[in-house]
Amino acid sequence: MARVFASSAPPTTPWGAKRADSDYGATAQPSWREVDWQRHLHQTDIHGTTVTYVDIGSGESEPVVFVHGLGGQWQNWLENMPRAARERRVIASDLPGFGRSEIPRDGITISKYARCVEALCQQLDVGPVAVVGNSMGGFVSSEVAIRYPERVERLVLVSAAGISSANVSRAPALLAGRIAAAVTGYTAARHRQFAKRPVTRHAALALVARHPSRLAPDLAWEALIKGVGKPAFYDALRANLTYDFRDRLPDIGCPTLIVWGEEDSVISVRDANAYERLISDSRKIVMKDTGHVPMLERAPAFNEVLMEFLAEAGPAEAKEPVEGESQAA
Repeated sequence: MARVFASSAPPTTPWGAKRADSDYGATAQPSWREVDWQRHLHQTDIHGTTVTYVDIGSGESEPVVFVHGLGGQWQNWLENMPRAARERRVIASDLPGFGRSEIPRDGITISKYARCVEALCQQLDVGPVAVVGNSMGGFVSSEVAIRYPERVERLVLVSAAGISSANVSRAPALLAGRIAAAVTGYTAARHRQFAKRPVTRHAALALVARHPSRLAPDLAWEALIKGVGKPAFYDALRANLTYDFRDRLPDIGCPTLIVWGEEDSVISVRDANAYERLISDSRKIVMKDTGHVPMLERAPAFNEVLMEFLAEAGPAEAKEPVEGESQAA
């Protein structure tokens, strides 16, 4: 039977944050606050659409391409890009219709977003890359790995859409998504102060993060709230719900790391098991007491896992989880 939501994990209460461990919401180093992001911000034309992207860092190893999720923007990766940029070139774009990128005139689909990521890589002449995607960005990243296998050296899926989203009841989900986008977008656009108060921060982000009040107010604003309410949201949501690539996931041949929050209220942690089963050279790490954005909720731990995975040579191999994580059964 089709479901209205892709996860049955309920959001936690505001007072639940008192039980979170000290690692939750910790800031990663180097700090994103010390980066002159404007210096690394660029725009380019991709298939007739102006696309904004960040290009930072350098190194001999393959570059890292970060792909944000539904309602997101390149700032979704603020806590992760400075760490990766210490060793590698790092690229993160606003997908068309989000952030500062134009909405595409030829419509939005998962495959077109994948083509956009590939075209940006071609323009920047980066060669093989590691692609890291969260939520819809994981859906898009998987599609890139399927369609352009010579491009993707390694793949990291963070609470990725694409599995249970194919079973979600479309009409109710589209309505719920439209309402959520309208309410959150209206609030975010009018009140930056909304992110500064723990109670209202929790109200805005309870579906996305496990303990929103434990996230720094400036991070909550820049990485999660500021980018919502964009014109592409509804069409991108529809694209998530109408595209099914599960039968093609076994075509992914590169080493793949699957990272999930154990208490993800958007996409069930069960989907991590499905991705691991369908992608042969893959492994999963499940972070305890964590929601839909592990890269922000547990940034230092996520960065450690990410950089270790990127540094590996050869097929992905199982490893012991770092503190704050668990291997899902």
